[in-house]
Amino acid sequence: MKKLIIALVLMVAMVNTVAAQDWQTDFTKAKEIATKENKPIILVFQGSDWCAPCIKLDREIWSTETFKKYAAENYILLQADFPRKKRNALPEEQTKANAMLAEKYNKQGYFPFVVMLDSQGKVLGENSYKKTTPDNYIKELNEFIK
Repeated sequence: MKKLIIALVLMVAMVNTVAAQDWQTDFTKAKEIATKENKPIILVFQGSDWCAPCIKLDREIWSTETFKKYAAENYILLQADFPRKKRNALPEEQTKANAMLAEKYNKQGYFPFVVMLDSQGKVLGENSYKKTTPDNYIKELNEFIK
């Protein structure tokens, strides 16, 4: 009985690990993990509380089980959020860090803006919101790393 309970707890923990996305917010840490795991970085510039296409991209792609499962095994996810509502304000240090990322990778100020980077921060490709399936979006992203 004890072994069965332990097995169930481990299975639930594994399911939750696959279901949860680990979005990094620290560029240096994301590069370290990407180097260690030999994975590209998906850098997403979003306005989580005001940008309709950003919200759609999150719902239709990032939050799907298909993308979450694939991303956990193949990408390091890095989020640069630019909320406008006071209640969603980020800490000043994070706001500055996101602004520095935007200065380097999103000078045009596009939202949403998806940048595929190698582990050193070199741009491999760019994307945005598209009305498509998670599988097709993954295929598009993977074209950048061929």
